Amino acid sequence: MRQLLPVTDMTALVDREWSLDALAEAYAYPEGDGPWLRANMVSSLDGAGHHEGRSQPLSSETDMRIFGTLRAIADVVVVGAETVRLEGYGPARAREAFAARRAAAGQGPAAVIAVVSASLNLDLSLPLFTEPLVPTLVLTGAGAPAGRVAAVRAAGAEVVVAGDGAGADPARAVAALAERGLRRQLTEGGPRLLGQFVAAGVLDELCLTVSPTMTAGGAQRIAGGPSVAVPTRFEPACVLEQDGFLFTRYRRI
Repeated sequence: MRQLLPVTDMTALVDREWSLDALAEAYAYPEGDGPWLRANMVSSLDGAGHHEGRSQPLSSETDMRIFGTLRAIADVVVVGAETVRLEGYGPARAREAFAARRAAAGQGPAAVIAVVSASLNLDLSLPLFTEPLVPTLVLTGAGAPAGRVAAVRAAGAEVVVAGDGAGADPARAVAALAERGLRRQLTEGGPRLLGQFVAAGVLDELCLTVSPTMTAGGAQRIAGGPSVAVPTRFEPACVLEQDGFLFTRYRRI
């Protein structure tokens, strides 16, 4: 593994085994009382955010190791309903390797999964709803279908209203999670949800894996949806390389 951009907090990863402790230290959330929203995404060299609807074909063993670490140190994982369906999301699991770290940080045994959905058209028989270690949250708007709200609650999930319309407002969703003590926030997309966070100006950090692959086709970029009037500037915090994959980290300026 090579570090291409020298950054002090990433020195533990240079020229040595990528241990889970080293990764957790390197990707630790900044101190503070306010929320910090981080995105973790993967992209091909030609800009595809997925291949045939799934991110796995673009990934690698090391990418998944970082993916697991980012989940293990987060308070909450925020994900769009379509991504839940396409990627077959399950609940976050407690991992012994991170148990002491989470306890010291005052966190529960595993991250909460928060699903963003306007229609609440969710398969409530999935393990995400039937077997969560901690109750799943569903972020939606005040105009969500009442019958579906009742069904989600009956399934054991908590419905969080974070918008006046049909769906959740991105900024209010971030604030609502923080009010529940879920400050260390991680979103894994999909592209439409990430685009909404970018457009709302609430994305603080992007962890982007650049996969050494070309897909062609018409796959969506990592962020879609509404554009911003002025492109949002981020600055590089770190770039790491292994097996041709670039593991980058950018923070909003």
